[in-house]
Amino acid sequence: MEFKDLKSQYQYLKPQIDEAVQKVMEKAEFIGGGQVQKLEEELAFYVGKKYCITCGNGTDALSLALKIWEVGEGDAVFVPDFTFFSSGECPANEGATPIFVDVNKNTYNIEPDCLEKAIIKVLHDGVLVPKVVIAVDLFGQPAEYDKIKNLCNKYSLYLLEDGAQGFGGAINGKMACSFGDISTTSFFPAKPLGGYGDGGAIFTDNEEWALLLRSIAVHGKNAADKYDNIRLGINSRLDSLQAAILRVKLKAFKEYELETVNRVAEWYGENLINTHLHLPTVKQTYISSWAQYTIRVGKDMNRDALQKYLTHQGIPTMVYYKKPMHMQGAFKNTESAKSVCPMTTELCDTVLSLPMHPYMKINDVKLVAEKIKEFC
Repeated sequence: MEFKDLKSQYQYLKPQIDEAVQKVMEKAEFIGGGQVQKLEEELAFYVGKKYCITCGNGTDALSLALKIWEVGEGDAVFVPDFTFFSSGECPANEGATPIFVDVNKNTYNIEPDCLEKAIIKVLHDGVLVPKVVIAVDLFGQPAEYDKIKNLCNKYSLYLLEDGAQGFGGAINGKMACSFGDISTTSFFPAKPLGGYGDGGAIFTDNEEWALLLRSIAVHGKNAADKYDNIRLGINSRLDSLQAAILRVKLKAFKEYELETVNRVAEWYGENLINTHLHLPTVKQTYISSWAQYTIRVGKDMNRDALQKYLTHQGIPTMVYYKKPMHMQGAFKNTESAKSVCPMTTELCDTVLSLPMHPYMKINDVKLVAEKIKEFC
């Protein structure tokens, strides 16, 4: 059994992917060009934003957004404590101070009440200037953007949506990667829409920001003359091979993969009833793209023992994430390490992600549930 069955996906899409790659090879247009432009147009239309700027990876996407807002020393950037490292790494690399905020135990996303308390504390302390909220759409479900946007407006903060795991999710029909002042995603292979290597994208409705993002992503070039570098930038581009592959996979994602992965989640829910596990919850009017299917074990169950048992049964699992952000070694002895996030600490000790992908069969789900019940 595969945790993410990219092999089956490739076999299913092999004719289209092979043809798309072959066309790029024949044309020898490997950087930029028509494939990248068409992908950006298709992504922007799907998400519902005016502009899409592709880049080298999801981490660069976050960093580029922070750069155009001139985030730096003395700024506070609010980040969920339960997330992948890059969400906090990017503001720290710009010289800002990540302030880690606790999350909701049911959705795993940043808790708005905790966010406001963190903002008020920073304002009261008077050392840092609150500047950005990075809201992460963890495991496929968008964060609570109605409440988060209200807080950003109330305290004059930029909202950066980290949709690396959320692409395809939605709230009341509005798509993930459209909620932030700027939103980002990742095309890492295991993401809901993944390529065959690294890649990322940035979404915004702000034309000025879009032009600036394109410039900084390619060495600070002048839009009219690529050899006139009018600012310091970086080198972060999506190559044409990845764009061609992603266009094929985006079509499949829209036509059936998103629907199918939600069906797999329903199968899990039906087959894991009465197991004393805390199953993932999708809020009403929300849609998840199920980047991960993440359960929580109860206090009377040993998570590591369950994971070991499933491994022996040929069932792969993963723990996302084992250590809170504020406890990461990179933030030791910094202001970021002072965060108090009890729910995140509990989640790090109890979460376990099960095999999850659009090509999973119901018998696979039943097998996973059967082995979990045996262990229980």
